Amino acid sequence: MRILKKLFFGLLLLVVAFVIIGMLLPREVAVERSIVIEAPASEIYPHVSNLQATTAWSPWLGQDPETKLTFNEVEAGVGAVMEWASDNPNVGRGHMEIVEAVENQSVAVALDFGDMGTADASWTFEEADGQTTATWGMVADMGAGPIGRWMGLKMDDWVGADYERGLQNLKTLVEGG
Repeated sequence: MRILKKLFFGLLLLVVAFVIIGMLLPREVAVERSIVIEAPASEIYPHVSNLQATTAWSPWLGQDPETKLTFNEVEAGVGAVMEWASDNPNVGRGHMEIVEAVENQSVAVALDFGDMGTADASWTFEEADGQTTATWGMVADMGAGPIGRWMGLKMDDWVGADYERGLQNLKTLVEGG
């Protein structure tokens, strides 16, 4: 009976430590990746500010070619909306809307992943010597609970690899003409 009591208190101590440490982890998580593209920002911007054009380089759509996409009547810039639905858990369901766009400089996107939460994505373009550094970032609120905050520790690994793949796809698309 003593051993069970020790096991119970040991397990309780681990759960309490998990919760306390989780609550001390950051609530907000940021992921960001950049790539240099041998082209002016004016050749890159249309591939990001037009959500239909993003389908040509998206790192996620290649994972499920059967993803259902719908777009609203706004072709590009502020107000453009794309919704997607896939049975593939890596693609999932969601809604994105461009909420800010400064031609050849930046794009801001509001993302809604349904039950998985929301996030804000951003693009910036910095030109120098005939090339452009394109930076793709995301900020997400992982919630008030410890489980979401623990998951936030892996967000850079999970999303960062997709961002790198997407940036490389974009670079190949733009540089390939």
